[in-house]
Amino acid sequence: MRLLLTAAATTALVVAGPLTATAAGQGPQGPVGGDLLTTKPTVVADGATPPAVQASAYVVADIDTGEVLAAKAPHAKLRPASTLKTLTALVLLPRLNKSDPVIGTDADAGIIGSKVGVYPGLRYTVDLLFQGMFLASGNDAVHALCAHDQGGIPATIQRMNQKAQAIGALDTHVTDPTGLDADGQYSSAYDLALFAQAGLARPDFAKYASTKYTNFPNVGNKGTYQVANQNKLLFSYDGALGVKTGYTTLARNTFIGAARRNGHTLVVTMMNAPHGITADASNLLTWTFDHYSDLKPVGNLVKPADQPKAGPVPAESKEKSGSGTTHPPRSRTVLNPGQAVQSLALRVPAWFYAAPPVLLLGLFLRRPRALRSGSKRRH
Repeated sequence: MRLLLTAAATTALVVAGPLTATAAGQGPQGPVGGDLLTTKPTVVADGATPPAVQASAYVVADIDTGEVLAAKAPHAKLRPASTLKTLTALVLLPRLNKSDPVIGTDADAGIIGSKVGVYPGLRYTVDLLFQGMFLASGNDAVHALCAHDQGGIPATIQRMNQKAQAIGALDTHVTDPTGLDADGQYSSAYDLALFAQAGLARPDFAKYASTKYTNFPNVGNKGTYQVANQNKLLFSYDGALGVKTGYTTLARNTFIGAARRNGHTLVVTMMNAPHGITADASNLLTWTFDHYSDLKPVGNLVKPADQPKAGPVPAESKEKSGSGTTHPPRSRTVLNPGQAVQSLALRVPAWFYAAPPVLLLGLFLRRPRALRSGSKRRH
């Protein structure tokens, strides 16, 4: 019996073990992006010593080559705060028509956290709401955009988790598209770099991320008020491309910044920083630019799974949002044979693998009645 129970437990562990590791952000050969990119709070760099920063985790990478040039606890799962809005934008930007009108609601205005000033009954465009989302980190703008899309906030959350998996951001799990502190919501410095890389490849994302000022309508259509980008890197660092800041009480300061100099485009991401986020980001960027030729990659930003090239989308197969905006059907990730088997195995409950040994155990225990009675007489 003991032998059979051991076999059952071993079978379940052999099957479940590697899959659990993969789901937790570990590739079949080790940490995603390279063996040096772990959750340990050790600074990793090759060729020069980076400046000390206060963040618990950070990544500096070249988003053109995908080379990670310095890192500290890059896969540590931490609260992302509003830097998560970069993933929200990656999901919503291709789905929404920027000229669509959106009427503010009580639910938009009543959301907690940072706001740009979306008021019930006021008319906005999707384009202006994206500006409010990037510049002022407006949770009210995010709520209005998500509500405008098909399926609302629940569908946006689902799409965000799917998008994170599709681009290799395996440390990320989304429960609130605004980035507010929520149970089960986390990301990593490595994943934030992936979001920045994917976002800056889109002209619209890059434009919103680097916009310094915009104007929002006042209540009663009485003029406008100016909104400034909260990413101070844009105002103080030569070649800055912006991207996104974040802060909550539990997450503390989080940050995604990018800059282009000397033909190189670098991104720096930081999480769980007490203060001085702009100065630390500037120091890391300057150090990397200054030592670029001396630095050797310590890892890489993974590339999304190869996607089939999209051809013309038949009119009848297009998906429409709640606003009437037409979207192409959702893309399908192509899996290699090993990934396909693993994906199938994930769908099978763990008890399925232990069932055969347990059934065999039952056969061994079903002894003839005569033998059982004889056994009792001997005792």
